[in-house]
Amino acid sequence: MAVWILWITYLSYIRARWIKNLKTVLLEIRMPKEVTKSPKAMEVILSQMYQPTEGHLIEQYIGGRLRSWFSLEMASFAGEIHFYIRAEVKYRGLIESAIYSQYPGVEVVEAEDYTYKVTYGLPDSDWNFFGMEYKLKKPDAYPIKTYVDYGMDKDPKEEFKIDPLTPVLEFLGSIGPGEQLWIQIPIMAARDKFHKPGTMFGTQSWKDVGKTEVKKLLGDDKKKEGERSFGAFALSPGEREKLEAVERSLGKYGFEAGLRGFYLAKKDNFVGSNIGRLLNSFGQFGSENLNGFKYNRWTDFDYPWQDLFGYRLAYRKRLMFSNYRRRAYFYPPSTSNVFILNTEEVATLYHFPGLVAGTPTLGRIPSKRGEPPPNLPIG
Repeated sequence: MAVWILWITYLSYIRARWIKNLKTVLLEIRMPKEVTKSPKAMEVILSQMYQPTEGHLIEQYIGGRLRSWFSLEMASFAGEIHFYIRAEVKYRGLIESAIYSQYPGVEVVEAEDYTYKVTYGLPDSDWNFFGMEYKLKKPDAYPIKTYVDYGMDKDPKEEFKIDPLTPVLEFLGSIGPGEQLWIQIPIMAARDKFHKPGTMFGTQSWKDVGKTEVKKLLGDDKKKEGERSFGAFALSPGEREKLEAVERSLGKYGFEAGLRGFYLAKKDNFVGSNIGRLLNSFGQFGSENLNGFKYNRWTDFDYPWQDLFGYRLAYRKRLMFSNYRRRAYFYPPSTSNVFILNTEEVATLYHFPGLVAGTPTLGRIPSKRGEPPPNLPIG
């Protein structure tokens, strides 16, 4: 036991050192007046951000190297909406090249970290905030309702498109002076981490778990040996919809992911009703047959006796604010509820909207860039 504790302590130390020494950059994506691409273009970008390597054993157990993660972010400052990507500096060229190849009219610039402009937690600060994290309602194999389910993959005329991101953007654009809204989607290439039935320490991938769900939907898990299976022919329309969605999901790259939302405001500008709007911002991504989001943790308690003197709430708020600022989610001591989203699902939650998202406070640059800068670094 003592050896195990020593080993875990050692790993925690070298991994914390690795994280501390990471060089990161916050990139802001400024969109042109016309974006004609569907979220499929964002899927291509996300496939470039799928970085599953953890390095060789020496890098892992002496250097403390960890899998790289990214943070996809949307933020509103008094209703002015901005899109960001936080990444290690070494991936800057890769991300810029991928974005310019899919969205030639955008501008990608290095941005100052907006979280440091809010003085919450400092003496005499007049900022207050409500923060929450989400989790999935059903097992990871069941996808949320994506842009494909909304028909955006068929690229119809702009006036007939329904972008599920629009309600989120409308909320972001509706707040007033002294208010801010932050949305953060941390992602990291998925690995084999699920327990493998029949073994003590064996693991399997999210896709293996998904294949088991497919067998359950087909009824093959209960079929006796030699018994004939009627497969999808015996399914109801709703069950068939589930099956098709799960099978489509398994054909894509998977990310370990999270979802956070913060509403911040100066104390005199705090609008309590915005908390309810934040709680329900992602309902359009769910459905009864497929998956959806529900609340995981938030900066509040259900009953007053759970925190009579306010100490637990103050600690919880400091921790959630710090974790957002550090983009900490996957590794101790700042871990949270991790679920699996594939590239299609992530692209639904985070993409550069077309004119169908007519939010007037969604900043767009006036001119188009013809091609990526010729001196763009490759790595």
